[in-house]
Amino acid sequence: MRHILLFSLLLVFGRNMLYAQGNVIILEGNYQGKPLYVQNPFGPGGVGFCVTEIRVNGNITTDETNSSAFEIDLKNQKFNIGDKVEVKIVHKEGCKPKVLNPEVLKPRSSFEITSMGADKDGTFKWSTKSESGKLTYVIEQFRWNKWVRVGEVEGNGTSGANDYSFKITPHSGKNQLRVRQTDYSGQPRLSKSVDFISDLPDTDFSPLKTSKDINFFQKGKAEKAIETIYEIYDQYGNIVKKGFGSKVDVSNLPKGPYFINFDNRMGEFTKK
Repeated sequence: MRHILLFSLLLVFGRNMLYAQGNVIILEGNYQGKPLYVQNPFGPGGVGFCVTEIRVNGNITTDETNSSAFEIDLKNQKFNIGDKVEVKIVHKEGCKPKVLNPEVLKPRSSFEITSMGADKDGTFKWSTKSESGKLTYVIEQFRWNKWVRVGEVEGNGTSGANDYSFKITPHSGKNQLRVRQTDYSGQPRLSKSVDFISDLPDTDFSPLKTSKDINFFQKGKAEKAIETIYEIYDQYGNIVKKGFGSKVDVSNLPKGPYFINFDNRMGEFTKK
């Protein structure tokens, strides 16, 4: 009888362990200085509340969960802004609590630029502080009367000093660069722009009417080919070709007028 009772106790204990492991909501992210709010329904049969335990980075919290709604006060954990956070909400089987604001653990764009500059060869460098989570920096270059995405660098996400570098393809004359981040809010956050003057020669293209190729060359020296970034649009504004090179094959394009962006200039040609 004693052995049967001991076996029954072990079986119940084992079920409890399985229940605790199988009924957990896990949230991961970065501390942003705000609490989490949890909607806490009654447990099965209307006895007690659903949530049984809260763990933050493995530590059981002292948050009061015996309520239909409560907050998880992450401030008590002595986090710094941007610190990694894992929250485990253990609940009973047959019910499920709801976290009302999980976005407070998502990284937000909070960088501050401490320095920014670019060399004539297109090496773009910037330094930041006060980042509160890993977000991508999108590098933009001003070309053809618009800001053009030319690359991206993953942010470190730390609040201290962060240094970044990216090599862009310069165009002739004045170049303007900036970085952009977009967080969970969907609103882009932009740095101020920085500019430099490139030593590259002005670029032109020919012919204005062609059935095969468009050629890029140093302005004033038609015999000297030069490589450039380019975009070609049809008369309806649809982009039909883009790339980098000293020539572009347009033989497969339908006949008609086209717009071409290259170097820091815009032009038009006709496909015969």
